[in-house]
Amino acid sequence: MPQRNLEIKEVQFANAILLPEVVKLLDEGHTVTLRLKGFSMRPFLENERDKALLKAVDEIHVGDPVLAEISQGVYVLHRIIAIHDEQVILRGDGNLTTETCRRQDVKGIATGFYRKGKKQLDKTDGWKWKTYSWLWMRLFPIRRYLLAFYRRIWIKIFKQ
Repeated sequence: MPQRNLEIKEVQFANAILLPEVVKLLDEGHTVTLRLKGFSMRPFLENERDKALLKAVDEIHVGDPVLAEISQGVYVLHRIIAIHDEQVILRGDGNLTTETCRRQDVKGIATGFYRKGKKQLDKTDGWKWKTYSWLWMRLFPIRRYLLAFYRRIWIKIFKQ
């Protein structure tokens, strides 16, 4: 049997085009690896550096990182900070403000992240992610200062 050399090619599309297609794949039961764009999940997930492994939503909990449609055609990958009946409140780890959506607007859930170019998945059900999540969610009152330090000093010293 001949061996095939498959070339992996990365292609970039605007989120408005790509994310509805990602949602279709998730609805069909596929998992999707998505390169992250934006700075809302700093300091632990970086723009154009890290990737999220997404799957279809079965159930959601406070603390879950999810792909949600917050308005028609506008998607975010943020953490759930509260659930009130059918309303879901989201906040990016690098954000100070919140967004809301309905339960049915949560389109995917991140099962893990590929960070800093590594091939090993940091699973969201592992101790590392759970510890980080627990701590970071409770640091909200002082998060503004930690994020300012990260943006103004940390990044300049330790170029990622």
